[in-house]
Amino acid sequence: MSENVIAPESAEAIEAVAAKTYAIAADVNVRSGPGTSYSKVGRVSAGTRVTIHCQKPGEKVTGPTGTSKLWDRIGSGRYVSDTYVRTGSDGYVAPRC
Repeated sequence: MSENVIAPESAEAIEAVAAKTYAIAADVNVRSGPGTSYSKVGRVSAGTRVTIHCQKPGEKVTGPTGTSKLWDRIGSGRYVSDTYVRTGSDGYVAPRC
């Protein structure tokens, strides 16, 4: 009998280990890509906790936690500026997309 075991180096295992939840600092639009020129695909309210699956550079934005060009992927095709997420860091807190 074989067991279905995910190897530690698999993408799913790495993402599961890296995924933590962070609070949204203020109401923010969710975009389809890392910038305000991408279409709005939703909205997240202040205080909501989100999982950052990965992060990538994009448009520079000034938000409640500062100014940054880092964007957080919170779902498939769903990005928010890192300046709206209380990560406790100005840098990467998740793998790069």
